[in-house]
Amino acid sequence: MTDSLTTPPRQAPTSFTSATDAVDCLIALYERNTAFLADAFARYLGGTLPNIKHRAYYPEIRFRISTYAKVDSRLSYGHVDLPGLYTTTITQPGLFRGYLIHQLKLLIDNHAEPVEILESEVPIPLHFALESGSALAVHRPQRITIALRDTFDVPDIAQVNDYIVNGTQEIEPGLPMPLAPFPAQRIDYSLHRLLHYTATEPEHFQNYVLFTNYQFYIDEFCRMARAMMAAGDTHYESFVEPGNVMTLNGESAPSEGVTPPRQPQMPSYHLKAGKQKGITMVNIGVGPSNAKTITDHIAVLRPHAWLMLGHCAGLRNSQELGDYVLAHAYVREDKVLDADIPVWVPIPALAEVQQALEAAVAEVTGLEGYELKRIMRTGTVASIDNRNWELQDQREPVRRLSQSRAIALDMESATIAANGFRLRVPYGTLLCVSDKPLQGELKLPGMATDFYQNQVSQHLEIGMLALRKLSEMKAERLHSRKLRSFFETAFQ
Repeated sequence: MTDSLTTPPRQAPTSFTSATDAVDCLIALYERNTAFLADAFARYLGGTLPNIKHRAYYPEIRFRISTYAKVDSRLSYGHVDLPGLYTTTITQPGLFRGYLIHQLKLLIDNHAEPVEILESEVPIPLHFALESGSALAVHRPQRITIALRDTFDVPDIAQVNDYIVNGTQEIEPGLPMPLAPFPAQRIDYSLHRLLHYTATEPEHFQNYVLFTNYQFYIDEFCRMARAMMAAGDTHYESFVEPGNVMTLNGESAPSEGVTPPRQPQMPSYHLKAGKQKGITMVNIGVGPSNAKTITDHIAVLRPHAWLMLGHCAGLRNSQELGDYVLAHAYVREDKVLDADIPVWVPIPALAEVQQALEAAVAEVTGLEGYELKRIMRTGTVASIDNRNWELQDQREPVRRLSQSRAIALDMESATIAANGFRLRVPYGTLLCVSDKPLQGELKLPGMATDFYQNQVSQHLEIGMLALRKLSEMKAERLHSRKLRSFFETAFQ
């Protein structure tokens, strides 16, 4: 192997005052560079590739401002606060076209300055350049061999991090500041993980997400979605299941996709609507680790809201099985995010989400005002990492739960809320009481069957209605300053 390097011809930096033109340039540059790598890999497999390094680079957005600017203070994003140079690497701009146009248009309009599109100095790893499902991707080497590393770039762990969103990135004087919350390789990593965990392509994910920890909710969601498609629903366009199995509006059976031979770890289902205003539902399974894993990856798609719909242990004698709990605070004993966001950081309730959830409960149940308190409590939810906490000495945990004023206990809600706070994704939690361990009402098979049959449909209907209400708001209202720190990126 020689030290030679071959790349596509470097593209000169180009300035744009049109966000649409800038994004079209990003798409063309990215497609050219990934096509270069795909073609080289095909020749590598065929044994005809010259014995030199083949490399292509991610596109980059660059924005420079020389003065302090006064912008609309009602908007929490779409502008920069300090003079200087801001950059971000970009991947799959076709997937993010609408998002990028929106972000760049705000930036250009707010500052009356152009953006510049160019090639970065960050190589595109071969694994991220291959289109999933393509013949080349199928023949992707199972192991990263020495020969492969000599010929192509592979993922660089130094480029896959959350330093920007965690607020821990230290910018040395004279170096560019970040323009977006995630760099390109971090996004590519998550997009590939999403396909692995959920068995659906990232393009199907919607901007409004429901998480659950029970298959019962998924079964009901699928039943409702298929009924909507068969009836010709006026809001949703299609329904997508694992394996990218798609049922179009007006049809009663799938028209494309292949059901996977095995269920993925966290299967996802998508009721798709125009401008991604539909609903994605994910069965995250049990535990805070799964909750963190999936939200880490969905966050790169920049959704507008995610909600947790699940079951919880009611901690008050006044609660009944089937009552709802609307979380307005969280006790974090899940531990999985302690290294990313300190436990002393408060996770606030978001007014817009809380109001949508409460309004949805009232609308579906027919109860309002003071009468709503018969079936719903607003209070603190504690999330723990030990499902069998009852088997230990209960005195100390029960004392802490009482001191925190907790009214419910689960394993995932605080994780999903805290990661929403950390990753700037609006969040909320509506749980349903399925057992009361402190009062001796344990979750038993017979009790569970009746409970699930009676409550799952109504609970899911409430969650879906709440997301519909949120989708009718402007994104600017949801992505408020409550989720922004002192120094933030211009991109939401």
